[in-house]
Amino acid sequence: MRTWQEDQLHALHAVECENKLFEMIVSLARDLGFDHCAYGLRMPLPLTQPKIAMFSNYPVAWQRRYQEKNYLAADPTVQHGMRSLLPVIWSENLFTPARELWEDARSFGLEVGWAQASRSASGVSGLLTLARPCESLFDAELRGKEHKMVWLTQVAHLGMSRLLTTKMMPEIGVQFSCREIEVLRWTGDGKTSGEISDILNISERTVNFHIGNAMIKLHAPNKAAAVVRAAMLGMLC
Repeated sequence: MRTWQEDQLHALHAVECENKLFEMIVSLARDLGFDHCAYGLRMPLPLTQPKIAMFSNYPVAWQRRYQEKNYLAADPTVQHGMRSLLPVIWSENLFTPARELWEDARSFGLEVGWAQASRSASGVSGLLTLARPCESLFDAELRGKEHKMVWLTQVAHLGMSRLLTTKMMPEIGVQFSCREIEVLRWTGDGKTSGEISDILNISERTVNFHIGNAMIKLHAPNKAAAVVRAAMLGMLC
């Protein structure tokens, strides 16, 4: 007998459009008792200004306010998600460092919320937020629903990552040879080309050839950037 999760997983995996996928996530969120839903996907690169995709059915005026005030930089749920994959429930204490954001959100009817981050081996991270007005989120409701909320978080991340990662970060599709990975690892450990040639028993020219190939594949301006990019994408594990 198929479970609720299996039925929904099959439907979500069949979607080939990120906006359609988000519509389905919103529908599942409503089934769980939440009027509003937001999902953000963050690429690990570039380091200074990572690419971000955001989806939300929050009131349009609130979405505009959130962007205009740059609340993303101060949002405690986002900061929590950068540090932990555990769920977090909105509370006065959580939003103490961002009182203006908290009061603003409540003025738009966003009073009760739950959020959880997700992260893949390639360094792509996501954050699913479920929200509603008024009705508190009590322990009894959490015990009955949180396993589905956690499941929805993971499925949303898998689906959005599948649809968006290669569009937003083409480097993710790069394939390295075993030797290129070896050379990049030793370079990341601070070894010079000469030292790597001794370690791997290959010529220094061959070491530099592999480093050059990696730089080209990752569109990196130098070998240090190539190592950082490869490491951030989980390619050197």
